[in-house]
Parts: sequence; C-alpha cells; structure tokens
Amino acid sequence: MAKHHNVGRDGEDIAARYLEGEGYMIMDRNWRCGHKEIDMVVRNENTIVFVEVKTRCGTEYGNPEDAVNFRKIRRIVNSADAYLRLHSIDLDVRFDIVTVVVENGEFKVEHIKEAFYPPIE
Repeated sequence: MAKHHNVGRDGEDIAARYLEGEGYMIMDRNWRCGHKEIDMVVRNENTIVFVEVKTRCGTEYGNPEDAVNFRKIRRIVNSADAYLRLHSIDLDVRFDIVTVVVENGEFKVEHIKEAFYPPIE
C-alpha cells in the first residue's frame, strides 16, 4: 500500500480517537454508497456530524483543510443526503473537518466545527 494511504488511514484513526475523547459516538467510518463516500459519521447529542478528515505530513504545501474545495463540499453534502435518507435519520446536521498534521513523529489535531454549510443550488 502506498505511503500516503497509510498516512491517511493513520490520520483517520487519530481523528476517531480524538472525537471519541471529546464525547462523540462513531456511527460509521469510510461509509460508501456507490461513488458516494463519507470519512466519518459521528453523533453528539441530537446532532449528526459528517466529518471530512484531512491528514498531511507537514504544512509546506498548505493547510489540510484547504483541500476541501467547493467540488469536495458538494460531494460530501450529496453523500450526507444519501446517508440520511438510507438510515431515515431526522436529526440536526453539521459538517466538520478534522485535520491531522504529522511532523517529526508528532501529530497535531484540529477540529473545525461547522466548517461549511450545504451550498444552495
């Protein structure tokens, strides 16, 4: 497996542990439905949170959250809609980003709540 896949998987594991430590319940990880994909679905009280995890080795090429562009946001929102419909979930919804930056064997986690809102189309 390519090194970047290991970094991404490790980042998602770190993000999951972080969110659990913050009181979130992990409902799904790497959920897929056809071409739709969500990194993590978590619940916090009466809110379901769709989490995009971005992991990078350093920030010399920009911050991890910068990779979540408009096109990616549309894909996440469409995937979230499919997830909610499939599971008949009627809760408040939020979209977060968790970034994991790995440098010199250390990692830094940042949780960006309400990172974006669904675009109006």
